[in-house]
Amino acid sequence: QVQLVESGGGLVQAGGSLRLSCAASGRTFSRYAMGWFRQAPGKEREFVATIGWSGISTYYADSVKGRFTISRDNAKNTVYLQMNSLKPEDTGVYYCAARGQEYASMSFKWHEYADWGQGTQVTVSS
Repeated sequence: QVQLVESGGGLVQAGGSLRLSCAASGRTFSRYAMGWFRQAPGKEREFVATIGWSGISTYYADSVKGRFTISRDNAKNTVYLQMNSLKPEDTGVYYCAARGQEYASMSFKWHEYADWGQGTQVTVSS
């Protein structure tokens, strides 16, 4: 099991930027693909971005492509989500998640992730 702690959320105006961080502990971080998901009030959890265990491969939801960037620093056991040109519809609780198997591929499916952080709130005002 891996413990994940997100940070960096907050209130920002539309068009602004935020950088989320997710610090991992408990497993060899560099062996696991990671993902970011979000959930708005009254809506289902949705995929945002995922990154492979090596950091070379990434994949994004169409709604954030070109605005968000996922990256990881395996030496620091941390995955990041840089969010630019934020929109009110980006508002929600953002969660990072880790795949449960070593060297498993990236995934946009939330049920394929074994471990989750507690989430960090992002609010974008219009």
